[in-house]
Amino acid sequence: MKTQGLKDLEARIARLFAEQLQVELPTPEADLFESGLLDSWRLVVLLGALEAEFGVRVAMEELEFDDVRTLAQIASFVAARVPPKAGRPPS
Repeated sequence: MKTQGLKDLEARIARLFAEQLQVELPTPEADLFESGLLDSWRLVVLLGALEAEFGVRVAMEELEFDDVRTLAQIASFVAARVPPKAGRPPS
């Protein structure tokens, strides 16, 4: 079962897709590459948007396609890399 924090993160990332890539995601589990919703150009734009929104920096050599294949996987990937807020211990 997903935590509320992960669901909220999925919603924020889905909003980035809509605002930055003009893409509406059908479900959190939809394969974004197979469906054609994510390609190499959009992936680069998405990584820039994730960095701007969440402070997540990812080197291309660190990135596995399975990390960004679905909205749910992207949310988990981001959650694992979001820097902790000042004054709050990492969870």
